[in-house]
Amino acid sequence: MVTCMTNLDIKDEAKKRINIMKGHLGALAEMIDKDEPCPCLLDQSLAVQNSLKSLDTLILEKYLESNIAPQFKGQKEYAIKELLEVFKRKQK
Repeated sequence: MVTCMTNLDIKDEAKKRINIMKGHLGALAEMIDKDEPCPCLLDQSLAVQNSLKSLDTLILEKYLESNIAPQFKGQKEYAIKELLEVFKRKQK
């Protein structure tokens, strides 16, 4: 399997999104310590979840481009099977 993170631009974007999540998590921890209202905590928690979904989308897109799309040319059945496995994981 080819790695989807060989492109430096993609690595930089992934790291950027991870740093955003770290910031949201840090802010959430501070808000909990300060006994902020629950709606504010939920907003911050949703920001973390949305950042993670954004990272998932980036990783999935690059995986499809680097692994799955090329396989459709010569190993179509394998590509479909692998894609379905990824889709099943995403559904859990």
